[in-house]
Amino acid sequence: MGDTVRWGILATGGIAERFTTDLLTLDGAEVVAVASRTEASAKAFADRFGIPRAYGEWDGLFTDEDVDVVYVATPHHAHREAAGRALEAGKAVLCEKALTLNAREAEELVTLSRDRGLFLMEAMWMYCNPLIRRFTELVRDGAIGEIRTVQADFGLAGPFAADHRLRDPAVGGGALLDLGVYPVSFAQLLLGEPDKVHAHALLSPEGVDLNTGMLLGWSDSGASALLSCSLDGDTPLTASVTGSLGRIDIPRGFFFPDRFTLHRDGHEPEEYVAENDPHSLRHEATEVMRCLRAGETESPLVPLDGSLAVMRTLDAVRDRIGVRYPQEQPVEQA
Repeated sequence: MGDTVRWGILATGGIAERFTTDLLTLDGAEVVAVASRTEASAKAFADRFGIPRAYGEWDGLFTDEDVDVVYVATPHHAHREAAGRALEAGKAVLCEKALTLNAREAEELVTLSRDRGLFLMEAMWMYCNPLIRRFTELVRDGAIGEIRTVQADFGLAGPFAADHRLRDPAVGGGALLDLGVYPVSFAQLLLGEPDKVHAHALLSPEGVDLNTGMLLGWSDSGASALLSCSLDGDTPLTASVTGSLGRIDIPRGFFFPDRFTLHRDGHEPEEYVAENDPHSLRHEATEVMRCLRAGETESPLVPLDGSLAVMRTLDAVRDRIGVRYPQEQPVEQA
């Protein structure tokens, strides 16, 4: 891998636009191709960003010899197919979260990437955020002692029409995969995979979750996490981690924070402020390019085993609330 990493963009929706905008600000990043299911959409995207090649089908991108890494920005239900086909074509892959519809699909992708010796990473930009990395270091270094509780939420006001993708079971709709993946990933970043999962949800007439509350537990440490996600309420979007010696509070937008506050017994509150643009997706792109240049097939910041663990928790939550997507095989009881 040379100094320049050549990207292919798969899909042309809002998150693809945002990622490409940020990617083009990075030295050593070049976007050489884009693909969509329609040529018109691909060409319009290419024209907007000055991308030299536009494909009206996926295979053109996967077989393009100039593409080093494919960014998969399709809806959830297409992640397994898109990322899998890219890996089979020998491409490195950055795939939007949630990584797949379920843990079975995620395991298939991880096995494929490891068997082929190819890079794969879930686009969990929160994990790559410099301030989240600093926050994690403080917690792991014992700044607040042993973790007792984690609280985090992600809700949107809505309402979303019945024909919106977020309410469509066929594309992995519902609050959990789009929004709930953030609080769950946040808790598991600190505590790993829980062994206790409880959940309650309000379901839509289509059968996806509109509002979900989760209580996760870790028997070995006694820690617990109270998490929520919603398509039917504008929640605070905050997070708080309480330990035996103190607490860290992250204000609104906990998954791309510009600051957080450390509270410790006997000390004045300490505020940590971001030095870079916390809203940017370029941090995850930078990590991908670092890994590719170093010949690494997995990122230590967004490890594949961690993504698999999150998918297993999301599966367990869906089992508790009774949400199953139509293309899934029956899910075993977690």
